[in-house]
Amino acid sequence: MSVIIQIKDKETESSIKKETFFNTTLKNFFLEISLITRFAAHFFIELLKPPYEFGELLKQSYLIGCKSLPLVGITGFIMGLVLTIQSRPTLVQFGAESWLPAMVGVSIIREIGPVITALIFAGKVGSGIGAELASMKVTEQIDAMEVSGTNPFKYIVVTRILSTSLMLPILVVFADVIALYGSYVGVNLKGDVSFHLFFSQVIESLDFMDVFPALIKTFFFGFAIGLIGCYNGYNSNKGTEGVGISANAAVVYASLLVFIIDMMAVQVTSLFM
Repeated sequence: MSVIIQIKDKETESSIKKETFFNTTLKNFFLEISLITRFAAHFFIELLKPPYEFGELLKQSYLIGCKSLPLVGITGFIMGLVLTIQSRPTLVQFGAESWLPAMVGVSIIREIGPVITALIFAGKVGSGIGAELASMKVTEQIDAMEVSGTNPFKYIVVTRILSTSLMLPILVVFADVIALYGSYVGVNLKGDVSFHLFFSQVIESLDFMDVFPALIKTFFFGFAIGLIGCYNGYNSNKGTEGVGISANAAVVYASLLVFIIDMMAVQVTSLFM
């Protein structure tokens, strides 16, 4: 009898622990969402208030945009080349090889180009922002700025989020163009298609609803990556260990948010098509 009672007590204790863990996890999730929302609201408030840090904005735009262009360009070229090579055998089986430029062009412009570029951007820029701001927090540089009368949130956070929001769409345009050139190279590995004919077929296959929604959602991608990176770095509070944690969290959460925004964008776009 005592053995049965002990087993029931253990089962009850285990169920209580599971329920407590679930409630704590859910509570922490919604708390984190609320804190990020407040952080974003603070960004928009500071964005509209003078003075405006144009010098720092240009500096961050150069560091975030120009420094990321080589990596984005290489990724775009390989992306277009591999997509073309992998798609050719299937189209050849159906006698639709002539549709290869149009198919690859629509795939890159509408979905693959923006998402892959945003993920690369999150890995390079998001982690960099998270680690940089966490290091500034650990070394008390942010506190020193507050003491000296400078608004650290406006100088550090606003400029970086604005830079990522503006630079990612430009990088996506470059990545799309380079990816299409990579596709052109892939088509000519086993064929002979002129440059003019290839890009004529790509342009003819695209319409407004292919290009415009794909470009608009990149602004949201950039904003999300900058917001998550700055939030994790600005609120780092675990000493030097927090630098690595902030960088890792920035990449993981920003990448996840890119997929969520992309899913929402596809649903919204489908309503108008």
